[in-house]
Amino acid sequence: MKLNERSLAFYATCDSPADNSGFLYKRGERHTAYHRRWFVLKGNMLFYFEERESREPVGVIVLEGCNVELCDSAEDFAFAIRFGGTKSRTYVLAAESQAAMESWVKSLSRASFDYMRLVVRELEKQLEEMRWGRGSRESPGSWMPKQCPERLPALPAILPKENGCAVWNNALGVGQPPDTSGCGGNDDEGTPQPPPLPPRRRVLNGEAAVESPSTFCQLHERYSREVARLRQDWLEKQRGPRP
Repeated sequence: MKLNERSLAFYATCDSPADNSGFLYKRGERHTAYHRRWFVLKGNMLFYFEERESREPVGVIVLEGCNVELCDSAEDFAFAIRFGGTKSRTYVLAAESQAAMESWVKSLSRASFDYMRLVVRELEKQLEEMRWGRGSRESPGSWMPKQCPERLPALPAILPKENGCAVWNNALGVGQPPDTSGCGGNDDEGTPQPPPLPPRRRVLNGEAAVESPSTFCQLHERYSREVARLRQDWLEKQRGPRP
């Protein structure tokens, strides 16, 4: 992995908030002596400085593909950052107290993107369960609003015209009770009928006027009842079966 030293030094010392910071004792790679260093954790990068006021970090540890665990050491409150692979280095650190050690182990264990990916997946799963409820019989994403069965209306041989435009022929539906299902009904012979026409409008003095307001009111009342019924069915399914 290639890292830009200037960018890392700027990121380590900029004003962005750190996930954790404090003094730790770091064991040398060749010598087993411990050196007190100032550590700063930002995202998945652990920077360490010679002093707290240092302007540039001495080194950085990228916390990906590693495990943070307690270890036996001459120093108290010691823990290790172990990477996979036979030639990978193991970083041994020691805190100044039990509380500091627990805080660092927790922060370092949650710093990798792999951990954040698992957290996001778990939160998405919990969100789906909250949306659809654990007792719902239908799985998330399977619910679909009720739709009327697809029916192809029978067209007459010659379509009547009004104002030069072809319209539905509703002469067969005269005298029949209104269909409250919101779909076109069938006549006595089983022939599917088209849905009722909306109220016709005519233009008076440049303004459109409804020719039969009573018809519009009936349509509005009919479809509002259908919407209310569908909404009630959906709410009952969300509640689940009654005990």
